[in-house]
Amino acid sequence: MEQERVVLCGANAYEQKYYYNQAFKGIPQSIQEELHIICVLFTEEVGGVFTIVFEPDGSVSLETNADDDDIYYDEISSGLLVSEIRRKRQELLESLSLYYRVFILKEDLSGILEAGSEASGYGAAH
Repeated sequence: MEQERVVLCGANAYEQKYYYNQAFKGIPQSIQEELHIICVLFTEEVGGVFTIVFEPDGSVSLETNADDDDIYYDEISSGLLVSEIRRKRQELLESLSLYYRVFILKEDLSGILEAGSEASGYGAAH
């Protein structure tokens, strides 16, 4: 069975709403709150829609997009902000990836830790 991408959370500047996927309610509350802040601050700063998504392999993607007619959305700023979040929140994103791989994909933790010690396989293609 082919895995699909799964949205963890996101914010929408147009509707001024935040979404958190309740399938991940096992993630500690403090981390859920941190994700909420990241998403909402992103859309407050650059507008559009921002989502944090689990890829089929368990890696984490940060995505942003905007309506075609949104003249206030700044694509350059959004790209810079995504890079900044990746850099400043790398440990958080790696932890989320590990959580997803162990608890959702049911991967063997010892295998993940061995692979991680050989090379950091996080987010190279994203």
